[in-house]
Amino acid sequence: MQFHFHHKTGPGLVAFGWLCAVFALNATRPSEAESIESFTCTDQMLMLWYRQPATNWLEALPVGNGRLGAMVFGGINRERIQLNEDSIWVGDTTRQIPTNAGAALPEIRRLLFEGNYAQAEKLVRRRVLAGPRGDRTTYQTLGDLFIETDLGNTVTQYRRELDLDTAIAKTTFTADGVEYTREVFCSAPDQVLVARFTADKPGRINFVATLARTNAVVAPHDNNCLLMTGQAAFGRLTNGVRFAVVLKAVSDNGHVTTQQNSIVVSNANSAVLLLAAATDYNLRNPDVPLRRDNTAAALQQARAAAKLSYQNLRRRSVTAHQRLFRRVKLKLSDGPVPELPTDQRLENIKHGVDDPHLVTLYFQFGRYLLISSSRPGDLPANLQGIWNEHMAAPWGADYHININLQMNYWPAEVCNLAECHEPFFDFIEAFAANTGRRAARDFYGMHGFVAHYTTDPWLYFPTAGNPQWALWQMGGAWCTRHFIEHYWFNGDKRFLRERAYPILRDAVQFLLDWLVEDPKSGALVAGPSASPENTFFAPDGKRYSVSMGTAMDQEIVWDTFNNFIAAAKELRISNNLTHQVELALSKLAWPKIGPDGRLLEWAQPFDEPEPGHRHISHLYGLHPGCQFTFRTTPEYMTAARKSLEYRLAHGGGHTGWSRAWIINFWARLRDAEKAYENVQLLLQKSTLPNMFDTHPPFQIDGNFGGTAGIAEMLIQSHDGQITLLPALPQAWRTGYFKGLRARAGFEVSAWWRDGKLERTQIKSLLGKHCSVRYGEVVKEFKTKPGRLYTLTGQNLD
Repeated sequence: MQFHFHHKTGPGLVAFGWLCAVFALNATRPSEAESIESFTCTDQMLMLWYRQPATNWLEALPVGNGRLGAMVFGGINRERIQLNEDSIWVGDTTRQIPTNAGAALPEIRRLLFEGNYAQAEKLVRRRVLAGPRGDRTTYQTLGDLFIETDLGNTVTQYRRELDLDTAIAKTTFTADGVEYTREVFCSAPDQVLVARFTADKPGRINFVATLARTNAVVAPHDNNCLLMTGQAAFGRLTNGVRFAVVLKAVSDNGHVTTQQNSIVVSNANSAVLLLAAATDYNLRNPDVPLRRDNTAAALQQARAAAKLSYQNLRRRSVTAHQRLFRRVKLKLSDGPVPELPTDQRLENIKHGVDDPHLVTLYFQFGRYLLISSSRPGDLPANLQGIWNEHMAAPWGADYHININLQMNYWPAEVCNLAECHEPFFDFIEAFAANTGRRAARDFYGMHGFVAHYTTDPWLYFPTAGNPQWALWQMGGAWCTRHFIEHYWFNGDKRFLRERAYPILRDAVQFLLDWLVEDPKSGALVAGPSASPENTFFAPDGKRYSVSMGTAMDQEIVWDTFNNFIAAAKELRISNNLTHQVELALSKLAWPKIGPDGRLLEWAQPFDEPEPGHRHISHLYGLHPGCQFTFRTTPEYMTAARKSLEYRLAHGGGHTGWSRAWIINFWARLRDAEKAYENVQLLLQKSTLPNMFDTHPPFQIDGNFGGTAGIAEMLIQSHDGQITLLPALPQAWRTGYFKGLRARAGFEVSAWWRDGKLERTQIKSLLGKHCSVRYGEVVKEFKTKPGRLYTLTGQNLD
């Protein structure tokens, strides 16, 4: 096969010669080159481990199967396993959407165009955001499983660990000359939590296992089984999800009995606890609970699992996990992994120590968390994934869609976990078909679908609140980006035709109705809305949030219009709607660059009350969007950089998710050292001992955003090219990645040494044309589906 190489010339050209070898391989058969590094790793490489039990929830270790989750404390005489199920929510399921808010829009827009922000904001509060507050929902804990025993206080050789490769949390220690081992995992194939207790001497397993939860009843079901039933409730909210939990014990020898809310295991060689849960939550119609016997459903799961041996349960769970987890490998140093517990390594990072292997662990932990909190058929990962110990979670652990839910899924495609994206698609489609269309029609008097800043499992549409966070209409449009991204990475035409195109169509229908002409410029602008959660000083010196044509709104409209047009072209659709979108796109106002060279967050160069605000909304076009690139809009890249520097100079990045977003920004700007600096800051300032992200106390989006940012430093494909090592820092001078995904259907691996690329392998999944960039050199070639292309470089300096 003949390659067509395209070399770009100019200052800073990286001069090198590429030796290209093309191997035609069966897509399912690994090549010799692919097998150079096996998946075997040291205990440290993919292991979180500690020398002491967790003293609080933020030190415990998470396990999950997407729906069912647990936090394992590793206690000795009293082990706590805190439980979660993704649909345990309490809230108001009968909320109505007010009508005719759209009637006030012309007057609000007139006031804003005239610069009368005070009156415009008063009218917004009185006419648009006058609905009753209905965001009083919360995700809740499923309860706790306590295991109590009496092993004394003299314990040696203690170790608590979470193996990311097997998804098993294990605790080992020696007491009175007996070595005890406890393993906990959540099985996706068998939909149960499994906890096994063993000792290296017979008859030494003795414990009392207790289920506990507020608003629940626990009682024996038979000689080796407990049943816990209840309904999620909090304060005056009593109409939450109904649930049933079954805890079943299976022992090797010894005795198992039940008493009140406990199971007692005595003198066993080993014992296994199986926990299953079922609820009546119904995503297809949240207002109508599932008509099923939750108890019978949970009992069926537990009994089916009990028919399998522990070894079989473990094997099935590990195999299902590794099918996803082992798709990607990463190594960022050829040095040894520090033989230190994870909390000590994190402490060392705070003192300026470079630990590339800890970055690898953080990256793979993010992939692990997505696998563990978002499997097909489940609800999407919420603000805490699925792990929450509260009856009233921080921010309700809801679905904030002004960045947080989207950030949860930034790693899904590039990190080769496309299946984990499916709960997001299911949820957004349900929202659009139900609340989103009604809100567009009844609240705004427009077509298509719309979403504000947040929602919940009852597909809530907020119609009240402070304008700086409540008045924002771009949540739904932003979410549609994920649908087209899934198609770009995987090339599934059926998904494009049946799912991506319809939801993009509905989003652009609303946006076409929403846009208006700026009377001064004649360009189309969006509004009235806020730049999420931020405010500005108007010329009268007072603080406001509502305006027209904010940068983020204009960028999301540009993005959604382009994505819709691209989807239509892929499907060979040309109709009145595509022509309307093309015309509107040609008239759409772009964000402005201010007098000081910064990209403006608003349409005017307002002073900012919070110049270090955590949201950096106006850089959406840099990431996750692709409106600004070095090839197409270099002036906007320069302006975006100045805005980012200004935000950071004033204290930006003080929350974990914001810091994670900043890593992605610097990666897109191809500033390796700045990206790395913020990776270090994420670990130093926003990472808890169990490697959860802080907000505080905990919010999972920073984990997912950080994982995506590390991938973005190693590979990018948003601008039509596969760019290799675009932001590789000096600290990661030698390493490799394997199995990351690129748009247009490519799976990519790369090896580098001393900061220079040595070899890359690109597997073509769809047979698309391939354009590969390294430095300033671009290689272009045709591909065939299922073939692996290896490019090796010489003279890479």
